[in-house]
Amino acid sequence: MPSWVPMVVTGFVVLNVVIGLVTYITLLERKFAARMQSRIGPYRVGPHGLLQPIADALKLMMKEDVVPTAADRRIYNLAPIVFLIPCMLIFATIPFAPGLGVADLNIGILFFLAVSAMEIVGLFMAGWGSNNKYALLSAMRAVNQIISYDLPFIFSALIPVLLAGSLKLGDIAAAQQGSLLKWFVFYPVIGQLAFIMFIVATLAAENRVPFDILEAESELVAGFRVEYSGMKFALIQLGEYAHIIGSSFLGALLFLGAWSGPGPEWLGPAWFLLKMLFMFLVVTWIRWSFVRIRVDQILALSWKALLPATLALMMTTAVVVVWRSGGF
Repeated sequence: MPSWVPMVVTGFVVLNVVIGLVTYITLLERKFAARMQSRIGPYRVGPHGLLQPIADALKLMMKEDVVPTAADRRIYNLAPIVFLIPCMLIFATIPFAPGLGVADLNIGILFFLAVSAMEIVGLFMAGWGSNNKYALLSAMRAVNQIISYDLPFIFSALIPVLLAGSLKLGDIAAAQQGSLLKWFVFYPVIGQLAFIMFIVATLAAENRVPFDILEAESELVAGFRVEYSGMKFALIQLGEYAHIIGSSFLGALLFLGAWSGPGPEWLGPAWFLLKMLFMFLVVTWIRWSFVRIRVDQILALSWKALLPATLALMMTTAVVVVWRSGGF
């Protein structure tokens, strides 16, 4: 059997699992938000609304595909695919358990950070190709915001790299095995600060309230996706939620010990999934608890506060690691 066959099969399985996970993570968010607001949420389709995501998918498949007359058809039609591909590629380097993953690269964290930032290309294509002033304004806001928060996101993600001494995600997870106190979120002071900064940067990178100015329904209707319908809209939504899930997996791996937990080793993927859901619910809880802030406040928070703080924390981490290793 050629060596590439197992990798292709694993990639196919991971891709379909992610699609299924995205389908029901939307239901989880809607149910969670409803409970926070003393509502029931989706309830009528299937027992307790469990078939609602399938009904939504079928509805989107049957919707008419409308292309604006003045749109740049090639860019408009290609944008959802260009947006979706990077959001799926980030799962290629995530190990879900020892030896369970598509490819645990030696530079896995750099691959994840580089590929995840490429979603901005598809996003801008969607705004530009739609030839709609609301979509274009949303795309320009996205470029502004995502670039502003990419550096804090990278610096906060590199702090566990310094603590583990490796860019390989499998090594970072292995460095936290054996004890709850080995999780990097419990590393004195540095771990807690890095985790908080990672959460804030993730909220901004995922365009979640209070950083959702690129959509801002009261101003831009549906933002860069306002002219999309049917399956093209579904592909954009799929990519957006896949990116959130990928960032949640990354946060669980970097700070919460990945697959470590009580019980036998085969429970590792289940623990990893639960930790990812915890990260996702934290982001969702913040989303439904705060109001949107202005664009100037968002940019000031990044360039004047979060970027210097993450840079200073990364340098402090490097000094502490060298000092504890006897380098001084």
